[in-house]
Amino acid sequence: MEKSEIKGFIAKRCAKELKNGDVVNLGIGLPTLIPNYLPKDVELIIHAELGIVSAGATPKEGDANYDPYHVIDAGGGVASVAYGGGFIDSATNFGLIRGGHVDACFLGALEVDAQGNLANWIIPGKKMPGMGGAMDLCVGAKHCIVCMEHTAKGNPKIFEKCRLPLTASHCVNKIITEMCVLEVTDKGLLMTEINPEFTVEQVQAATAAPITVSENLKSMVD
Repeated sequence: MEKSEIKGFIAKRCAKELKNGDVVNLGIGLPTLIPNYLPKDVELIIHAELGIVSAGATPKEGDANYDPYHVIDAGGGVASVAYGGGFIDSATNFGLIRGGHVDACFLGALEVDAQGNLANWIIPGKKMPGMGGAMDLCVGAKHCIVCMEHTAKGNPKIFEKCRLPLTASHCVNKIITEMCVLEVTDKGLLMTEINPEFTVEQVQAATAAPITVSENLKSMVD
């Protein structure tokens, strides 16, 4: 698979997890591509961590709603509000998350493990201000889905046990990469779908944790 195709491929598969009317939180980076691959009959209520309910499309410079000083997303990029959406204060915003009103959150990871633990806020050797709202989202959302490239420079990102400090423990339900779809179960990682460009052996070799292959293993490709 070409490097330029990977993020779009993952985002397209993530879009299949959603249904019309879902309230979802999309992490910075790859997860923001997911709305581009939704079926026409599926409309989401996108919850933005900084206090937007029903976030809109990313505006471009020159658009009437382009306001980089006042309307931004969690990554500091320019954001907007969809028709019918609105702004809420921080307490109400986190009340939605902690109250279980977010159906799913999609976020990247530095490491994720077979127990559903997630580490995505400390990059070794770099100064980080803190984990932000990811901790609340991982625990408060009904489903926590990690979407990321399977490896980093050829090194595994999926382990039997995370090595980096955790963002949250036992929170991840599913892992979607360009190689496969893994469900986190009480017995470890279960591969339910595979990209036909790879073999089961290649997926296992790129994963630093044991994988059980589903008896009903499906293709990730339509």
